[in-house]
Amino acid sequence: MFDTQHNEIQQPLARSNQPPLMTLQNVNLWYGDGEKHALIDVSFDLFPNEILAFIGPSGCGKSTALKCLNRMHDSTRGVVIDGRIEMSGQDIHDPGIDPPMHRRRFGWVAQKPNPFPESIWKNVAYGAQIHGLMRNKADLEVHVEDCLRRAHLWDEVKDHLHDMDGADLSGGQQQRLCIARALSTQPEVLLMDEPTGSIDPIATAKVEELMVDLKPDHAIVVVTHSMMEARRVADRVAYFHLGRLLEVGPTEQIFTAARSDEARRFIEGKFG
Repeated sequence: MFDTQHNEIQQPLARSNQPPLMTLQNVNLWYGDGEKHALIDVSFDLFPNEILAFIGPSGCGKSTALKCLNRMHDSTRGVVIDGRIEMSGQDIHDPGIDPPMHRRRFGWVAQKPNPFPESIWKNVAYGAQIHGLMRNKADLEVHVEDCLRRAHLWDEVKDHLHDMDGADLSGGQQQRLCIARALSTQPEVLLMDEPTGSIDPIATAKVEELMVDLKPDHAIVVVTHSMMEARRVADRVAYFHLGRLLEVGPTEQIFTAARSDEARRFIEGKFG
């Protein structure tokens, strides 16, 4: 049931001589107490200040791998994880790691915008408030404005921070509000699971621009079904297939000279 096959991955050298922020080594994951082997010997590095895109057919393990990074699987019954995941050189499953404190190092953006049923201001302020990140109300006001500016949303909502619910915004605005909310806890890594999958092309362009603008301050991992989006925004691309990470490398290398037949066929639109 737990048999695995060795899967060699050629990884590029560290970008700009920076050590990786996160490292996964031979990570396996099973659902249903071992019934479904969803990730098979997955190994890769995540570097600071990069956008790493996960691509591959539906059901290949992209979102499952994404949720391993911030231990989102902890609350899922029947999940078994083997292998090693390090962040800043420390095993994230070490008994000394407090899972909520680990998750605070990450911001999460889902496919479907999911703002709280509260004012725009409360949507952004909530995370900073519950974690006690700001010293006083004045600092919190500045922080909310900064998050909304970084999410390219401030100019559109600054006159309605307290009298408009997040759900009253357009779909694209809601997604940028969710990104501002993710930024409010000052994360090191942004995890984005199909962040443009349910918004229109104009809103998609704004979110893609936003990802690139956020890269100097965050590592970003984005799951996407859009090959063009991955090519436009990602520094590196990781191709998943049937639970395996078949290759990971610089975006143009993967798109123009993928080593595996599966990756080449997928990028050419022949399956997936």
